Amino acid sequence: MADSPDDTIAAIATPPGFGGVGVVRVSGGLAPDVARAVLGHLPAPRHATHAAFLGDGGEPLDDGIALYFPGPRSYTGEDVVELQGHGGPVVMDLLLARCLELGCRPARPGEFTERAFLNGRLDLAQAEAVADLIEAGSAQAARSARRALDGALSHRVERFLDTLTALRVSVEAALDFPDEDVDILREARVAEHLDDLDGQLEALRTGAAQGVLLREGMRLVIAGRPNAGKSSLLNRLARREAAIVTHIPGTTRDVLRETVSLDGLPLHVVDTAGLRESDDPVEREGIRRAWAEIGSADAVLLVIDDSLGEGAEEAAIRQRLPETLPVIAVHNKIDLSGAPPGEREGRIYLSAATDAGVLTLRAHLKARMGYAGGEGLFLARRRHLDALARTREHVRAARQALDAGLGVELVAEDLRLAQECLGEITGKVSSEDLLGRIFATFCIGK
Repeated sequence: MADSPDDTIAAIATPPGFGGVGVVRVSGGLAPDVARAVLGHLPAPRHATHAAFLGDGGEPLDDGIALYFPGPRSYTGEDVVELQGHGGPVVMDLLLARCLELGCRPARPGEFTERAFLNGRLDLAQAEAVADLIEAGSAQAARSARRALDGALSHRVERFLDTLTALRVSVEAALDFPDEDVDILREARVAEHLDDLDGQLEALRTGAAQGVLLREGMRLVIAGRPNAGKSSLLNRLARREAAIVTHIPGTTRDVLRETVSLDGLPLHVVDTAGLRESDDPVEREGIRRAWAEIGSADAVLLVIDDSLGEGAEEAAIRQRLPETLPVIAVHNKIDLSGAPPGEREGRIYLSAATDAGVLTLRAHLKARMGYAGGEGLFLARRRHLDALARTREHVRAARQALDAGLGVELVAEDLRLAQECLGEITGKVSSEDLLGRIFATFCIGK
């Protein structure tokens, strides 16, 4: 039988294993009946009550704290009961089994938060922020997830939706009075509002892109000519001997991946073969793979041997790099060149051999990922970036149609499509498939 939103669900809401406290959460219409059967009474709403947890025959399974949250003022918007017992796996399994005996079914991953969304307690962006807050790998990521949960993204999206609604009203009024459409659009300042919305969408997309980096980490490819010290730099960032290092140019023939933690921020580093012309078929394959990795990177560390300086080889590499790809120039081997460590004119000077200047590089990378100066930052997801990009495309298309005099109908249609794309972020426009994929990533019990 298919799951129904009318089912009462139950799950262990604390991580597997042993702990001082474990929680079984119940949500749905049967929650008060479950409380009466397990506790012998229904606790007062939102008051912690110490009680024995009873089995089918009245025997105590455990004892602990019980909480009852009547809907709609609960996390899910439904009646919710939480049983906080001793955190052993056997005790938790017994309590959960008792709830299932009383008519509950096991909750799917993320189903409690999904019900909170469906019952209007959270929008979709806030629901995603719940999972991001749980999975935060640093204090900065946790603060940013908290801001998203508080509506930092959602409130701005709602304001944009209100703007689009007002614009659609003006444009559709012009449809009703075709002889006066130009005057109506001019008086409503539709063109100016579209330009302003375009700029605000780009500002929001930039902030969301930083939030994506903070949540997912940055994919950083180390590139450069052979023997510039790329593998040595990887080892310094990883703080272990992850790559083989020799004085022979072309030692690295394949792609080497390492995930580095920068104060809790995930940095996915890819070391690649030295970029040069080669007749060796194995090295040529390594170089091909290096360029493929560069094509999907968030940023590139272009490593330069500072004792030789930046020359024609680096110029050729820069010319081939994608125009929109951020490039961080790293001058390595300052122990040979004599240059002081640090960051100057957008370039970082360091020695992978002695570790001088490596902390400067780490700080630079953290700043790029939104670690520093990010008090207004919120976590975001790539689907948010996609929705914002499509929204902006339709806003621009509406502006172009307006300028070209292509017809008010085309302007109105692009505004409608922009509103739909933007509504995907908060869930005002969503499909069952989208919801299923989002909430499937949550842990059971949340």
